[in-house]
Amino acid sequence: MTTPAAPPRAVAFDMDGLIFDTEALFFRVAVDLLAARGKTFTPAMMAAMIGRPESEAGPALIALAGLTEPPDLLLAEARERFDALVDTAIHPMPGLFTLLDRLQRLGIPRAVATSTKRVHALRLLGNHRLIEHFSFVLGGDEVSRGKPDPEIYRTAASRLGVDPPSMLVLEDSPAGVSAARGAGAFVVAIPHDHSPASGLSHAHLIADRLDDPRLLDLLTPG
Repeated sequence: MTTPAAPPRAVAFDMDGLIFDTEALFFRVAVDLLAARGKTFTPAMMAAMIGRPESEAGPALIALAGLTEPPDLLLAEARERFDALVDTAIHPMPGLFTLLDRLQRLGIPRAVATSTKRVHALRLLGNHRLIEHFSFVLGGDEVSRGKPDPEIYRTAASRLGVDPPSMLVLEDSPAGVSAARGAGAFVVAIPHDHSPASGLSHAHLIADRLDDPRLLDLLTPG
């Protein structure tokens, strides 16, 4: 197992598929969205979209599904379907509260850096009373280049007041892991059904869940 030279001075969390099981809901929504158009949503389509900003995910879905409608209209319908369920169908990922409690006790600052637009991220975090656990939320609409570009994690490190190598990033997508590695951060990936470990091999560590002992051990000296 690769370990950082020193315990991290700050932690940046992705959100979708990492803090919340939103990817499972998105897959369900996308299946229904394409079925209404006589198409089938596939894991390959999900892989092309996961972790990326809407400006890239929408066109990718259009191309892979062989659709001709404008991406913004398709995404608007997807967002409407998603929003109709998001307040009741989303849950925190396993181990989240154990990890947040550990970070709180250690006094390690943390932030959210997500490809999701900030307003939507705040809604989800607010629904589950999680905003207070983070110094700030950095949305995908607040950077000029989305993941896998490292801009969002470089920005997060700057706002957290640390150099990127002193920051631990928690991710669940290949695009997110690439963004964090490109920023120079130490990256721990947490796979799930829609983002298997095989696509996350460029992370420094692949953990089973957010309270994986190997991850918790990274936070303290020795």
